[in-house]
Amino acid sequence: MRHISQIHLRDPFILPILEKNAYYLFGTGWRFPEGPGFMVYQSSDLNNWSEPSIAFQRQTGFWSDREYWAPEVHAYKGKYYMFASFKSEGLCRGTQILVSDNPAGLYKPITEYPVTPRDWECLDGTLFIDEAKKPWIVFCHEWLQVGDGEISAVPLSDDLTKPIGEPILLFRASEAPWVVEIGKEPKGKVTDGPFFYRMADGSLIMLWSSFSKTGYCLAIAKSETGKLEGKWKHPENPIYNNDGGHGMLFRTFDGKLKLILHQPNHGEPPIPTIMEMKEKNGMLGFNSV
Repeated sequence: MRHISQIHLRDPFILPILEKNAYYLFGTGWRFPEGPGFMVYQSSDLNNWSEPSIAFQRQTGFWSDREYWAPEVHAYKGKYYMFASFKSEGLCRGTQILVSDNPAGLYKPITEYPVTPRDWECLDGTLFIDEAKKPWIVFCHEWLQVGDGEISAVPLSDDLTKPIGEPILLFRASEAPWVVEIGKEPKGKVTDGPFFYRMADGSLIMLWSSFSKTGYCLAIAKSETGKLEGKWKHPENPIYNNDGGHGMLFRTFDGKLKLILHQPNHGEPPIPTIMEMKEKNGMLGFNSV
C-alpha cells in the first residue's frame, strides 16, 4: 500500500465503483520496458492505495508508440470505456477509446484508430451524454496546430466506435479573459482536460485547464443554455490558480463531492490532490469546512 502523497502522476481521474467498494485512480506517467501504457491504483478510502497494476499496455501492431496521456474511464452500457490520447511519428495525436469488462482492465481498443479527426492534433477526450442519452466525445484541438486552442465536440454512434457528425466548436481558449499565451515560437493559448458536471439546479459546467499569469490552472465554464452546444460563459478568474489543474469531479460513497487535480504542474513531481467541493448560488466552490 502507498499513501496518495507517494503517488506521482499527471491528469488524475477517479472512477468510484460502489459495488466493489473501490475507487480506481488512472493518470499519465507510466512507461514499461516493453513500451508505453497506463496503470491503475485502487483504494477504499482515497488515502491508502494499492500498488499499481497494468490497465493498458501497448500490443504489437498498435498504431501509437509514444505520449500516452490522460486516461479517463467511464461506465457505459454495462462496460468500462477508457478515453486516452496517443501519438506516433507522422500521425496526428488523437483520442482513442478502449473497453474492458473490469474497471481495472485490461483495456483493449474498440477501433483501429482514434475517433477524433485524423488530420487534427487532438487530446484529452472525454465522454458526454446529452439529454437524449446520445454519446459525444469532447476534446481539445491542440494549440500547437491552431494557435488559439479549442474545445470541440463530435457525436458518436451508440457503441462509441465512430463519429456520426461533424465537429462543433464549443469555445476557444482566448474567450476566457484570464488566459495568456505560452511557448516560444509559435506562441499560443492552451485548452486542456475538459470534464462535465451537471449541477443540482440542472445547469451544466465544464472544468478545463490553461495558463494564467501565475501558471497552470483550473477553470470552470458554464453553459448558458444548460446544453453542450452552449454558449459557454467564462468567469473572470480560474477556480484554482496554484500551478495545478487537469481536474475532474466525483462523489464519494457517502455522497461528498470531490475534485482531483495534479499539482504542481512544474518542478517537483506532480501529486494527485483531492479537495472537497460544494455547490453554491449555481456555481462550484471549495468546501472550507
